[in-house]
Amino acid sequence: MPTATQSVKGRGRDSRRNFRLLLVGETTSKLGTSVTSVLLPLVAVTTLQASPFVLGVLTAAPWLPWLVLGLPAGAWVDRLPPRRVMLVCNAVSAAVFVSVPASWWLGFLTIGHLLAAALISGTASVFFSTAYSAYLPQLVRKADLMDRNAQLQAGDQAARVAGPGLGGLIAQSVGSVPGLLLDAASFVVSSFCLLAIRPDGPRPAPPPRRRLSREISDGLRFVVGDPWVRAVTAFGAAVNLAMAGFQAVQIVFLVRTVGVDSDTLGWLVSCGGLGGVLGGLVAGRLARRLGTARALLAIQFAASPFGLLAALAGPGPRLAFFVLGTTVMLAGLVACNVITVSFRQAYCPPALLGRVTATTLFLNYSTIPLGALLGGSLASLFGARSTMWAVTAALVAAGGFLLVGPLRGLRDLPGAPAAEG
Repeated sequence: MPTATQSVKGRGRDSRRNFRLLLVGETTSKLGTSVTSVLLPLVAVTTLQASPFVLGVLTAAPWLPWLVLGLPAGAWVDRLPPRRVMLVCNAVSAAVFVSVPASWWLGFLTIGHLLAAALISGTASVFFSTAYSAYLPQLVRKADLMDRNAQLQAGDQAARVAGPGLGGLIAQSVGSVPGLLLDAASFVVSSFCLLAIRPDGPRPAPPPRRRLSREISDGLRFVVGDPWVRAVTAFGAAVNLAMAGFQAVQIVFLVRTVGVDSDTLGWLVSCGGLGGVLGGLVAGRLARRLGTARALLAIQFAASPFGLLAALAGPGPRLAFFVLGTTVMLAGLVACNVITVSFRQAYCPPALLGRVTATTLFLNYSTIPLGALLGGSLASLFGARSTMWAVTAALVAAGGFLLVGPLRGLRDLPGAPAAEG
């Protein structure tokens, strides 16, 4: 009969194994999604001759379900086993990205099909992301959440760096439409990894069912009413607003204002992703050394001002300003994200976590289209370089939401995993 010590060691091995499976599955899926972010617009432009307006709609389509379903998704996810939700979402997404090459081979592919694929996959992403955030605390100890989130973020950023280049190679070798099968395969890999995870203890009991509107309002009240969650949520929304503006104008800035060619453009944009990998790797160490609250403030106000350097970029050696600025800026953003996500998972009541996650993501993602619109409008009115100054200054100013909240003077956020022994 196994001793108590052997039982604990066995659970520890299972926990590590379960997390490794989740990490492999998620990184593979994110790589497929990153490849598709290149291939799907290529299909629209080269195969279906889409106009710039249609291309903009196609880019926005995956985000639209967050505005419609973001809040009720949390209530629905809290009623269901999160792994089951994730498996269904993977199956739907895989089917969607198989349908595009199938329609192309049959001669029926249209822009409407691509838009539907983007909307359906975006809808699946709403439910998957919400369930995923609620599932991780069931797989790992609260004290390990920071390190595990950091590893997941590093894998995500590595996929974002590798995906565009891989997408270009796939488009050249097999074509942009057949290349979408890679994304479908990545969802299958993710599902196999989820199915291989061994349950580690009982799942938290779902709350008693009530009216959907009441359950949604519970999540909203918690996010708006809790001073710590409110502060980090407002900070995240402001960061997304500024970063959406930055991403909307950076290509125009680099090509038309700085004058870089297409080859240089690719590696310049990739530098930010490499910074994100670095941020994911160092977030846990900084949080343990400084405390989660102090680390969040220190990272934001030490890293975000580097973004201002990007606006100084120019031809030749002055490109170093863009490289240094975006690398440090993205490293800081990812490190801050690791800390805030880990805080939310450790701090929120398990029965509310799905709704709190969905509410937070709804509020954070709702600023992305607004930021992109503002960035494009400002660039049209005042020029790309002036807009780069404005959006990077807004990123620094986003830290004000942390200063007006209750974080000042604290070493650790309440319930923070890094504060535990």
